[in-house]
Amino acid sequence: MLDYYTFSLKTENMTNFTPYQLKNILHKALGSLKAFEQCALLDYPNYPNIGDHLIWLGEVFYLTDVLKAKINYATSADNFSEIQMEKRIGKSPILLQGGGNLGDIWDKHQNFREYIISRYQDRQIIILPQTIYFADPSNLIKTATIFNAHPNLTLFVRDNYSYEIALQYFRNCQVFNVPDMAFQMAGMPGLSFNYHRKHPILYHCRDDKEYNPLFSPKSINIPNLVIEDWNFQKNNMRDSKNFDSKWKGFQEETTITTEWISRQIWKCFHPYSSKFYNFYDPFLHLRSWMYMHRGIYQFHQYRLIITNRLHGHILCVLMGIPHIFLPNSYHKNEAFYNTWTYSIPFCKFVKDSSKIKIVAEELLNFSSELN
Repeated sequence: MLDYYTFSLKTENMTNFTPYQLKNILHKALGSLKAFEQCALLDYPNYPNIGDHLIWLGEVFYLTDVLKAKINYATSADNFSEIQMEKRIGKSPILLQGGGNLGDIWDKHQNFREYIISRYQDRQIIILPQTIYFADPSNLIKTATIFNAHPNLTLFVRDNYSYEIALQYFRNCQVFNVPDMAFQMAGMPGLSFNYHRKHPILYHCRDDKEYNPLFSPKSINIPNLVIEDWNFQKNNMRDSKNFDSKWKGFQEETTITTEWISRQIWKCFHPYSSKFYNFYDPFLHLRSWMYMHRGIYQFHQYRLIITNRLHGHILCVLMGIPHIFLPNSYHKNEAFYNTWTYSIPFCKFVKDSSKIKIVAEELLNFSSELN
């Protein structure tokens, strides 16, 4: 199997991409698919990771606004029903959610993906942009056997390293290298809030399987640093295991605050909000829409963000927020940055924690010049 760090030394980037250009690359590659009138979109993120909801929304907007296809069945892995899907879409294509779980770290998603590909060989299946990572090469071989047995499987990946792995192992699949689906929302109204950024620096820090301990909060020597992951502390959403109870708590927070007012404006008056009511299970998509607001509202308060989440980085790019991008536990963050976003002027990828403070000062000065 390819070694990422050996591969990355051979990779040269020659193009300066903007968010709009990345969106156009998405359109060009996805446009190679044969047109279809309806489809199923599976593996809805039934958990409060805002990044995966950004991916979902990008997929929904592309399919409905650009491809003009109807998503007549959408569900999470937990709630999947063969009977309902057959009833809703017949033999139409199945699309599987993009993200960073094509591998052996997040077993639930990979097991569901392999089940669907094995079970439905009578129709086109499309895996939307994914990062590929297998810690155990034998698991990669197993997955390749399943993928290659399907007669009509298309795989989109989102970095050069994943692309090389896919070409090497998934030889019977149609493979494309594209940016993350969240870039479908480049230029969308409401990404930039015109509020004063009252806090200087946020360390947006994941603490799950992809956490890199070399970049612990203690290693970042910056005073008054705010440290939090996606911000659900008010309703204890991050720690709850039941998604429905999280969402109920999210809805029931009715204190009249600036955040609450902003959320109601987003929900009721944003020009995209009305789109969802024409979809199958509109409430499903509206949950993702409200999670997106939560992420935007969290980020707009800071002059600078340090993040070890890929979609922390992508949301900063979409919002135009200066930020430092850190490695996760494997190559995902660095590979994506080196493939697509290395030329963003208000972002720096930092691989040495001792340099974060210096880079932060540079980016804060850059932010002051912009203002």
